[in-house]
Amino acid sequence: MAYKDLRDFLHTLEKKKELKRIPFEVDPYLEITEFADRSVKTGGPALLFEKPKGSSIPVVINAFASMRRMEIALEVDSVEDVARRIAEYLEMRMPEGLIGKLKMLPKLAEMGAFFPKIVKDGYCKEVIEREELSLDRFPILHCWPDDGGRFITLPLVFTRNPETGKRNCGMYRMQVYDERTTGMHWQTHKQGAEHYRRLAAEGREARMSVAVAIGSDPATMYSSILPLPPDLDEMMIAGFLRGSPVEMVRCETCDLEVPANSEIVLEGYVDIGESRREGPFGDHTGYYSLEDDYPVFHLTCVTRRKHPVYAATIVGPPPMEDFYMGKAIERIFLPLMRLQLPEIRDISMPAAGVFHNLILVSIRKSYPLHARKVMHAIWGLGQAMFSKVIVVVDEDVDVQNVEETAWRALNNIDPQRDIEFVMGPVDSLDHASRLPDFGSKMGIDATRKWKQEGFTRPWPEVIRMSPEVKQRVDALWKKAGI
Repeated sequence: MAYKDLRDFLHTLEKKKELKRIPFEVDPYLEITEFADRSVKTGGPALLFEKPKGSSIPVVINAFASMRRMEIALEVDSVEDVARRIAEYLEMRMPEGLIGKLKMLPKLAEMGAFFPKIVKDGYCKEVIEREELSLDRFPILHCWPDDGGRFITLPLVFTRNPETGKRNCGMYRMQVYDERTTGMHWQTHKQGAEHYRRLAAEGREARMSVAVAIGSDPATMYSSILPLPPDLDEMMIAGFLRGSPVEMVRCETCDLEVPANSEIVLEGYVDIGESRREGPFGDHTGYYSLEDDYPVFHLTCVTRRKHPVYAATIVGPPPMEDFYMGKAIERIFLPLMRLQLPEIRDISMPAAGVFHNLILVSIRKSYPLHARKVMHAIWGLGQAMFSKVIVVVDEDVDVQNVEETAWRALNNIDPQRDIEFVMGPVDSLDHASRLPDFGSKMGIDATRKWKQEGFTRPWPEVIRMSPEVKQRVDALWKKAGI
Protein backbone atom coordinates (compact mmCIF):
# COMPACT_ATOMS: atom_id res chain seq x y z
CA MET A 1 0.00 0.00 0.00
CA ALA A 2 1.24 3.49 -0.86
CA TYR A 3 2.18 5.76 2.02
CA LYS A 4 -0.72 7.99 2.98
CA ASP A 5 1.52 10.97 3.73
CA LEU A 6 4.87 12.00 5.18
CA ARG A 7 4.06 10.96 8.74
CA ASP A 8 2.99 7.51 7.54
CA PHE A 9 6.48 7.18 6.02
CA LEU A 10 8.11 8.44 9.22
CA HIS A 11 6.12 5.92 11.26
CA THR A 12 7.48 3.14 9.05
CA LEU A 13 11.03 4.45 9.37
CA GLU A 14 10.67 4.52 13.15
CA LYS A 15 9.21 1.02 13.23
CA LYS A 16 12.19 -0.24 11.23
CA LYS A 17 14.62 1.61 13.56
CA GLU A 18 15.62 4.03 10.78
CA LEU A 19 14.42 7.17 12.60
CA LYS A 20 15.69 8.81 15.77
CA ARG A 21 13.63 11.38 17.68
CA ILE A 22 15.56 14.29 19.19
CA PRO A 23 13.40 15.42 22.15
CA PHE A 24 15.46 18.44 23.26
CA GLU A 25 15.98 21.87 21.72
CA VAL A 26 18.32 22.10 18.72
CA ASP A 27 18.87 25.32 16.76
CA PRO A 28 17.91 25.43 13.05
CA TYR A 29 20.82 27.87 12.76
CA LEU A 30 23.73 25.50 11.92
CA GLU A 31 23.12 22.95 14.72
CA ILE A 32 20.60 20.81 12.81
CA THR A 33 23.02 20.76 9.87
CA GLU A 34 25.82 19.46 12.09
CA PHE A 35 23.53 16.75 13.49
CA ALA A 36 22.45 15.70 10.00
CA ASP A 37 25.99 15.75 8.59
CA ARG A 38 27.37 13.59 11.39
CA SER A 39 24.50 11.14 11.08
CA VAL A 40 24.74 10.57 7.34
CA LYS A 41 28.53 10.20 7.38
CA THR A 42 28.43 7.60 10.15
CA GLY A 43 25.53 5.59 8.72
CA GLY A 44 23.13 7.01 11.29
CA PRO A 45 19.33 7.25 11.15
CA ALA A 46 16.91 9.86 9.89
CA LEU A 47 16.37 12.57 12.51
CA LEU A 48 13.14 14.10 13.80
CA PHE A 49 13.80 17.25 15.82
CA GLU A 50 10.77 17.63 18.06
CA LYS A 51 11.78 20.99 19.56
CA PRO A 52 13.61 23.11 17.00
CA LYS A 53 14.59 26.40 18.60
CA GLY A 54 12.12 29.19 17.85
CA SER A 55 9.32 27.01 16.44
CA SER A 56 6.70 24.51 17.57
CA ILE A 57 6.92 22.65 14.25
CA PRO A 58 9.11 19.51 14.22
CA VAL A 59 11.84 19.14 11.57
CA VAL A 60 12.63 15.88 9.78
CA ILE A 61 15.90 15.47 7.92
CA ASN A 62 17.90 12.60 6.33
CA ALA A 63 14.72 10.66 5.56
CA PHE A 64 16.31 9.43 2.30
CA ALA A 65 19.92 9.29 3.53
CA SER A 66 20.77 5.62 2.91
CA MET A 67 19.98 3.01 0.29
CA ARG A 68 17.92 1.16 2.90
CA ARG A 69 15.78 4.25 3.49
CA MET A 70 15.42 4.78 -0.27
CA GLU A 71 14.08 1.21 -0.50
CA ILE A 72 11.65 1.87 2.34
CA ALA A 73 10.59 5.15 0.69
CA LEU A 74 9.87 3.42 -2.62
CA GLU A 75 8.43 0.31 -0.92
CA VAL A 76 10.78 -2.13 -2.63
CA ASP A 77 13.38 -4.67 -1.54
CA SER A 78 15.84 -3.04 -3.93
CA VAL A 79 15.69 0.07 -6.11
CA GLU A 80 16.54 -2.34 -8.95
CA ASP A 81 12.93 -3.56 -8.61
CA VAL A 82 11.76 -0.15 -9.83
CA ALA A 83 14.14 -0.39 -12.77
CA ARG A 84 12.68 -3.81 -13.65
CA ARG A 85 9.15 -2.40 -13.57
CA ILE A 86 10.21 0.39 -15.92
CA ALA A 87 11.88 -2.14 -18.23
CA GLU A 88 8.68 -4.22 -18.33
CA TYR A 89 6.61 -1.24 -19.46
CA LEU A 90 9.22 -0.20 -22.00
CA GLU A 91 9.18 -3.69 -23.50
CA MET A 92 5.39 -3.99 -23.46
CA ARG A 93 3.83 -4.48 -26.89
CA MET A 94 0.18 -5.02 -27.80
CA PRO A 95 -0.09 -8.73 -28.70
CA GLU A 96 -2.00 -10.15 -31.63
CA GLY A 97 -5.39 -11.77 -31.17
CA LEU A 98 -8.29 -11.22 -28.78
CA ILE A 99 -6.96 -13.50 -26.01
CA GLY A 100 -3.59 -11.76 -26.01
CA LYS A 101 -5.22 -8.34 -25.85
CA LEU A 102 -7.46 -9.44 -22.97
CA LYS A 103 -4.42 -10.60 -21.04
CA MET A 104 -2.93 -7.14 -21.43
CA LEU A 105 -5.94 -5.34 -19.91
CA PRO A 106 -4.76 -5.52 -16.28
CA LYS A 107 -1.42 -4.02 -17.22
CA LEU A 108 -3.09 -1.25 -19.25
CA ALA A 109 -5.47 -0.54 -16.37
CA GLU A 110 -2.49 -0.27 -14.05
CA MET A 111 -0.95 2.31 -16.37
CA GLY A 112 -4.12 4.39 -16.20
CA ALA A 113 -3.96 4.32 -12.40
CA PHE A 114 -0.75 6.34 -12.43
CA PHE A 115 -2.41 9.59 -13.46
CA PRO A 116 -2.96 12.16 -10.68
CA LYS A 117 -6.49 12.71 -9.42
CA ILE A 118 -8.09 16.03 -8.47
CA VAL A 119 -9.88 15.96 -5.09
CA LYS A 120 -11.89 18.64 -3.31
CA ASP A 121 -10.01 18.68 -0.03
CA GLY A 122 -6.96 17.31 1.73
CA TYR A 123 -4.77 17.40 4.81
CA CYS A 124 -3.01 20.51 3.53
CA LYS A 125 -6.26 22.47 3.86
CA GLU A 126 -6.80 21.94 7.60
CA VAL A 127 -5.59 25.51 8.18
CA ILE A 128 -5.87 28.28 5.56
CA GLU A 129 -4.03 31.55 6.25
CA ARG A 130 -4.51 34.60 4.04
CA GLU A 131 -3.65 37.34 6.54
CA GLU A 132 -0.63 38.00 8.74
CA LEU A 133 1.50 35.59 6.73
CA SER A 134 4.99 34.90 8.00
CA LEU A 135 7.65 32.42 6.98
CA ASP A 136 9.27 33.04 10.35
CA ARG A 137 6.80 30.61 11.91
CA PHE A 138 8.57 27.73 10.22
CA PRO A 139 11.89 26.23 11.39
CA ILE A 140 13.68 27.04 8.14
CA LEU A 141 17.36 26.10 8.28
CA HIS A 142 20.42 28.30 8.08
CA CYS A 143 22.58 25.41 6.88
CA TRP A 144 26.22 26.55 6.69
CA PRO A 145 28.13 29.46 8.29
CA ASP A 146 28.62 31.52 5.10
CA ASP A 147 25.15 30.95 3.65
CA GLY A 148 23.35 34.12 2.57
CA GLY A 149 20.49 33.34 4.95
CA ARG A 150 17.90 30.69 5.73
CA PHE A 151 16.94 28.34 2.89
CA ILE A 152 13.92 26.14 2.22
CA THR A 153 15.79 23.08 0.97
CA LEU A 154 13.20 20.38 0.18
CA PRO A 155 10.39 22.25 -1.62
CA LEU A 156 8.18 20.83 -4.36
CA VAL A 157 7.85 23.86 -6.63
CA PHE A 158 4.86 23.74 -9.00
CA THR A 159 4.57 25.87 -12.14
CA ARG A 160 2.66 25.64 -15.40
CA ASN A 161 3.99 25.87 -18.95
CA PRO A 162 2.38 29.10 -20.24
CA GLU A 163 2.15 27.69 -23.79
CA THR A 164 0.92 24.14 -23.19
CA GLY A 165 -0.65 24.50 -19.75
CA LYS A 166 1.20 21.39 -18.56
CA ARG A 167 2.32 21.17 -14.95
CA ASN A 168 5.91 20.89 -13.79
CA CYS A 169 7.26 20.08 -10.35
CA GLY A 170 10.91 20.70 -9.51
CA MET A 171 13.00 21.10 -6.38
CA TYR A 172 14.63 24.54 -6.25
CA ARG A 173 16.10 26.02 -3.10
CA MET A 174 14.42 29.16 -1.77
CA GLN A 175 16.37 31.75 0.24
CA VAL A 176 14.17 33.54 2.76
CA TYR A 177 14.50 37.32 2.42
CA ASP A 178 11.76 38.33 4.84
CA GLU A 179 8.40 37.13 6.16
CA ARG A 180 6.75 37.07 2.71
CA THR A 181 9.46 36.84 0.04
CA THR A 182 12.13 34.35 -0.98
CA GLY A 183 14.49 33.76 -3.83
CA MET A 184 13.55 31.20 -6.49
CA HIS A 185 16.71 29.37 -7.58
CA TRP A 186 15.70 28.55 -11.15
CA GLN A 187 18.98 27.57 -12.82
CA THR A 188 19.18 28.22 -16.55
CA HIS A 189 18.55 24.64 -17.64
CA LYS A 190 15.62 23.87 -15.31
CA GLN A 191 12.00 23.69 -16.41
CA GLY A 192 10.86 26.35 -13.94
CA ALA A 193 13.32 28.75 -15.59
CA GLU A 194 12.03 27.75 -19.03
CA HIS A 195 8.44 28.52 -18.00
CA TYR A 196 9.61 31.88 -16.68
CA ARG A 197 11.45 32.67 -19.95
CA ARG A 198 8.46 31.72 -22.09
CA LEU A 199 6.20 34.01 -20.13
CA ALA A 200 8.79 36.80 -20.28
CA ALA A 201 9.04 36.35 -24.06
CA GLU A 202 5.43 37.47 -24.43
CA GLY A 203 6.77 40.99 -23.94
CA ARG A 204 4.25 42.24 -21.44
CA GLU A 205 4.18 42.70 -17.71
CA ALA A 206 3.07 39.45 -16.16
CA ARG A 207 2.94 37.43 -13.01
CA MET A 208 3.71 33.75 -12.90
CA SER A 209 1.82 31.62 -10.41
CA VAL A 210 3.93 29.37 -8.20
CA ALA A 211 2.91 26.90 -5.48
CA VAL A 212 5.35 25.25 -3.11
CA ALA A 213 4.55 22.06 -1.21
CA ILE A 214 6.71 21.04 1.76
CA GLY A 215 6.40 17.48 3.06
CA SER A 216 4.41 14.79 1.23
CA ASP A 217 4.58 11.04 0.82
CA PRO A 218 8.13 9.96 -0.10
CA ALA A 219 7.49 8.93 -3.73
CA THR A 220 5.86 12.28 -4.46
CA MET A 221 8.72 14.23 -2.87
CA TYR A 222 11.28 12.10 -4.67
CA SER A 223 9.62 12.54 -8.07
CA SER A 224 10.36 16.26 -7.97
CA ILE A 225 14.11 15.65 -8.44
CA LEU A 226 13.86 13.09 -11.26
CA PRO A 227 15.52 14.11 -14.56
CA LEU A 228 12.38 13.75 -16.67
CA PRO A 229 11.73 15.02 -20.19
CA PRO A 230 10.03 18.43 -20.40
CA ASP A 231 6.26 18.39 -19.87
CA LEU A 232 6.23 14.82 -18.51
CA ASP A 233 4.18 15.24 -15.34
CA GLU A 234 6.22 14.36 -12.24
CA MET A 235 2.97 13.57 -10.42
CA MET A 236 2.23 10.82 -12.93
CA ILE A 237 5.67 9.32 -12.28
CA ALA A 238 5.00 9.62 -8.56
CA GLY A 239 1.83 7.59 -9.14
CA PHE A 240 3.91 4.96 -10.93
CA LEU A 241 6.44 4.79 -8.09
CA ARG A 242 3.84 4.59 -5.32
CA GLY A 243 1.46 2.32 -7.24
CA SER A 244 -1.44 4.68 -6.59
CA PRO A 245 -2.48 8.04 -8.07
CA VAL A 246 -1.36 11.21 -6.34
CA GLU A 247 -4.37 13.12 -5.06
CA MET A 248 -4.10 16.80 -6.00
CA VAL A 249 -6.04 19.71 -4.55
CA ARG A 250 -6.50 23.16 -6.08
CA CYS A 251 -4.76 26.13 -4.53
CA GLU A 252 -6.64 29.00 -2.91
CA THR A 253 -5.02 31.99 -4.63
CA CYS A 254 -3.46 30.63 -7.85
CA ASP A 255 -4.39 28.34 -10.70
CA LEU A 256 -2.26 25.38 -9.66
CA GLU A 257 -2.70 22.06 -7.87
CA VAL A 258 -0.57 20.55 -5.11
CA PRO A 259 -0.50 17.14 -3.40
CA ALA A 260 -3.45 17.00 -1.03
CA ASN A 261 -1.37 15.22 1.62
CA SER A 262 1.20 18.02 1.87
CA GLU A 263 2.23 19.23 5.31
CA ILE A 264 2.66 22.88 4.27
CA VAL A 265 1.79 24.76 1.06
CA LEU A 266 3.10 28.20 0.16
CA GLU A 267 1.07 29.87 -2.59
CA GLY A 268 2.31 32.90 -4.46
CA TYR A 269 3.84 34.35 -7.59
CA VAL A 270 6.95 35.75 -9.22
CA ASP A 271 6.83 38.99 -11.14
CA ILE A 272 8.45 38.71 -14.57
CA GLY A 273 11.53 40.91 -14.63
CA GLU A 274 11.95 41.20 -10.87
CA SER A 275 15.15 39.68 -9.49
CA ARG A 276 17.19 39.87 -6.33
CA ARG A 277 20.63 38.75 -5.15
CA GLU A 278 20.55 35.14 -3.92
CA GLY A 279 23.27 33.16 -2.12
CA PRO A 280 25.92 32.20 -1.25
CA PHE A 281 24.72 28.68 -0.46
CA GLY A 282 26.69 25.65 0.80
CA ASP A 283 25.90 23.36 -2.13
CA HIS A 284 26.07 19.67 -3.03
CA THR A 285 29.44 20.20 -4.69
CA GLY A 286 30.95 20.72 -1.25
CA TYR A 287 31.62 24.38 -2.10
CA TYR A 288 29.55 27.51 -1.62
CA SER A 289 27.73 28.40 -4.82
CA LEU A 290 28.24 32.09 -5.54
CA GLU A 291 25.78 34.93 -5.28
CA ASP A 292 23.69 35.67 -8.36
CA ASP A 293 20.39 37.28 -9.34
CA TYR A 294 17.25 35.13 -9.35
CA PRO A 295 13.48 35.70 -9.49
CA VAL A 296 11.63 36.63 -6.29
CA PHE A 297 8.78 34.55 -4.89
CA HIS A 298 5.97 36.49 -3.15
CA LEU A 299 3.79 34.67 -0.63
CA THR A 300 0.01 35.17 -0.93
CA CYS A 301 -1.42 32.30 1.12
CA VAL A 302 -0.34 29.47 3.42
CA THR A 303 -2.33 26.28 3.77
CA ARG A 304 -1.18 23.54 6.11
CA ARG A 305 -2.03 20.76 8.48
CA LYS A 306 -2.97 21.77 12.02
CA HIS A 307 0.26 20.30 13.35
CA PRO A 308 2.63 20.06 10.38
CA VAL A 309 6.07 18.48 10.11
CA TYR A 310 8.70 20.54 8.30
CA ALA A 311 10.72 18.43 5.84
CA ALA A 312 14.27 19.55 5.06
CA THR A 313 17.58 18.35 3.69
CA ILE A 314 21.12 19.65 3.67
CA VAL A 315 23.79 19.38 1.01
CA GLY A 316 27.54 19.86 1.29
CA PRO A 317 30.74 17.78 1.18
CA PRO A 318 29.71 14.31 -0.04
CA PRO A 319 28.34 11.87 0.76
CA MET A 320 25.13 13.40 2.02
CA GLU A 321 21.43 12.64 1.68
CA ASP A 322 21.37 13.79 -1.95
CA PHE A 323 23.96 11.14 -2.88
CA TYR A 324 21.57 8.32 -1.97
CA MET A 325 18.69 10.00 -3.77
CA GLY A 326 20.93 10.34 -6.82
CA LYS A 327 22.17 6.75 -6.57
CA ALA A 328 18.58 5.54 -6.72
CA ILE A 329 18.04 7.68 -9.84
CA GLU A 330 21.12 6.07 -11.39
CA ARG A 331 19.68 2.58 -10.88
CA ILE A 332 16.07 3.45 -11.76
CA PHE A 333 16.92 5.25 -15.00
CA LEU A 334 19.45 2.74 -16.32
CA PRO A 335 16.72 0.95 -18.37
CA LEU A 336 15.78 4.26 -20.01
CA MET A 337 19.40 4.96 -20.89
CA ARG A 338 19.80 1.43 -22.26
CA LEU A 339 16.69 1.91 -24.37
CA GLN A 340 18.64 4.51 -26.37
CA LEU A 341 22.09 3.00 -25.82
CA PRO A 342 21.63 -0.78 -25.55
CA GLU A 343 25.40 -1.35 -25.55
CA ILE A 344 25.61 0.11 -22.04
CA ARG A 345 26.02 -2.58 -19.38
CA ASP A 346 26.11 -0.36 -16.31
CA ILE A 347 26.73 3.21 -15.12
CA SER A 348 27.99 4.68 -11.87
CA MET A 349 28.12 8.22 -10.51
CA PRO A 350 30.52 8.11 -7.52
CA ALA A 351 29.83 10.36 -4.53
CA ALA A 352 32.98 12.41 -5.08
CA GLY A 353 31.76 13.29 -8.56
CA VAL A 354 28.72 15.11 -7.10
CA PHE A 355 26.56 13.85 -10.00
CA HIS A 356 27.73 16.11 -12.81
CA ASN A 357 31.51 15.76 -12.46
CA LEU A 358 32.02 12.05 -13.19
CA ILE A 359 30.12 9.19 -14.78
CA LEU A 360 31.63 5.72 -15.21
CA VAL A 361 30.18 3.61 -18.03
CA SER A 362 30.77 -0.01 -18.99
CA ILE A 363 29.84 -1.05 -22.53
CA ARG A 364 29.77 -4.05 -24.80
CA LYS A 365 32.20 -2.79 -27.39
CA SER A 366 31.26 -3.81 -30.94
CA TYR A 367 33.27 -1.60 -33.32
CA PRO A 368 36.21 0.81 -33.40
CA LEU A 369 35.73 4.06 -31.46
CA HIS A 370 32.50 2.71 -29.99
CA ALA A 371 33.38 4.38 -26.67
CA ARG A 372 33.46 7.78 -28.39
CA LYS A 373 29.97 7.24 -29.74
CA VAL A 374 28.71 6.45 -26.23
CA MET A 375 30.34 9.56 -24.73
CA HIS A 376 28.72 11.89 -27.24
CA ALA A 377 25.36 10.14 -26.92
CA ILE A 378 25.39 10.63 -23.14
CA TRP A 379 26.25 14.31 -23.60
CA GLY A 380 23.05 14.49 -25.67
CA LEU A 381 20.79 12.92 -23.01
CA GLY A 382 18.90 15.50 -20.95
CA GLN A 383 20.71 16.43 -17.75
CA ALA A 384 23.47 13.93 -18.56
CA MET A 385 24.75 16.71 -20.83
CA PHE A 386 26.37 18.19 -17.70
CA SER A 387 28.73 15.21 -17.25
CA LYS A 388 32.13 16.87 -16.96
CA VAL A 389 34.11 13.62 -17.20
CA ILE A 390 32.89 10.38 -18.79
CA VAL A 391 35.05 7.27 -18.45
CA VAL A 392 34.10 4.35 -20.70
CA VAL A 393 35.38 0.84 -19.90
CA ASP A 394 34.72 -2.67 -21.18
CA GLU A 395 31.76 -4.73 -19.97
CA ASP A 396 33.88 -6.94 -17.69
CA VAL A 397 34.73 -3.97 -15.46
CA ASP A 398 32.54 -3.41 -12.38
CA VAL A 399 31.90 0.34 -12.50
CA GLN A 400 30.27 0.19 -9.06
CA ASN A 401 33.77 -0.60 -7.77
CA VAL A 402 35.55 2.74 -8.20
CA GLU A 403 38.97 1.33 -7.28
CA GLU A 404 38.71 -1.43 -9.88
CA THR A 405 37.52 1.04 -12.51
CA ALA A 406 40.37 3.46 -11.77
CA TRP A 407 42.92 0.60 -11.90
CA ARG A 408 41.63 -0.69 -15.24
CA ALA A 409 41.22 2.77 -16.76
CA LEU A 410 44.63 4.06 -15.72
CA ASN A 411 46.27 0.95 -17.14
CA ASN A 412 44.34 1.09 -20.40
CA ILE A 413 44.77 4.67 -21.56
CA ASP A 414 47.35 6.45 -23.65
CA PRO A 415 46.30 9.97 -22.60
CA GLN A 416 46.93 11.75 -25.90
CA ARG A 417 45.23 9.02 -27.92
CA ASP A 418 42.31 8.19 -25.61
CA ILE A 419 41.17 11.53 -24.13
CA GLU A 420 39.06 14.04 -26.01
CA PHE A 421 37.62 17.40 -25.04
CA VAL A 422 34.36 18.98 -26.13
CA MET A 423 32.73 22.33 -25.45
CA GLY A 424 29.14 22.75 -24.35
CA PRO A 425 26.69 23.56 -21.57
CA VAL A 426 27.82 22.73 -18.05
CA ASP A 427 26.07 22.68 -14.71
CA SER A 428 25.32 26.12 -13.30
CA LEU A 429 27.04 25.07 -10.08
CA ASP A 430 30.34 24.28 -11.82
CA HIS A 431 32.48 27.03 -10.32
CA ALA A 432 35.55 26.00 -12.37
CA SER A 433 33.99 26.53 -15.82
CA ARG A 434 35.39 29.40 -17.89
CA LEU A 435 31.98 31.07 -18.07
CA PRO A 436 28.71 30.45 -16.19
CA ASP A 437 26.87 27.50 -17.78
CA PHE A 438 29.56 27.07 -20.48
CA GLY A 439 32.79 25.10 -20.48
CA SER A 440 34.68 22.00 -21.53
CA LYS A 441 34.01 18.32 -20.86
CA MET A 442 36.31 15.32 -21.12
CA GLY A 443 35.73 11.82 -22.43
CA ILE A 444 38.15 8.99 -21.65
CA ASP A 445 38.15 5.83 -23.75
CA ALA A 446 39.51 3.24 -21.30
CA THR A 447 38.39 0.21 -23.30
CA ARG A 448 40.97 -2.26 -24.64
CA LYS A 449 42.17 -1.07 -28.03
CA TRP A 450 41.71 -3.00 -31.27
CA LYS A 451 43.88 -3.34 -34.35
CA GLN A 452 41.26 -1.33 -36.26
CA GLU A 453 41.96 1.50 -33.82
CA GLY A 454 45.66 1.46 -34.66
CA PHE A 455 46.87 -0.75 -31.79
CA THR A 456 48.92 -3.54 -33.40
CA ARG A 457 50.67 -5.06 -30.37
CA PRO A 458 49.06 -7.83 -28.25
CA TRP A 459 46.82 -6.53 -25.47
CA PRO A 460 47.68 -8.22 -22.15
CA GLU A 461 45.19 -10.23 -20.14
CA VAL A 462 44.10 -9.29 -16.61
CA ILE A 463 45.72 -11.51 -13.96
CA ARG A 464 43.13 -13.93 -12.55
CA MET A 465 43.47 -17.10 -10.48
CA SER A 466 41.94 -20.21 -12.03
CA PRO A 467 38.48 -21.12 -10.64
CA GLU A 468 39.62 -24.68 -9.87
CA VAL A 469 42.46 -23.49 -7.62
CA LYS A 470 40.17 -20.99 -5.89
CA GLN A 471 37.70 -23.77 -5.16
CA ARG A 472 40.40 -26.08 -3.75
CA VAL A 473 41.87 -23.34 -1.56
CA ASP A 474 38.42 -22.42 -0.24
CA ALA A 475 38.38 -25.70 1.71
CA LEU A 476 42.03 -25.41 2.74
CA TRP A 477 41.52 -21.81 3.86
CA LYS A 478 38.67 -22.87 6.08
CA LYS A 479 40.78 -25.76 7.44
CA ALA A 480 43.61 -23.34 8.24
CA GLY A 481 41.22 -21.24 10.33
CA ILE A 482 42.44 -17.99 8.79
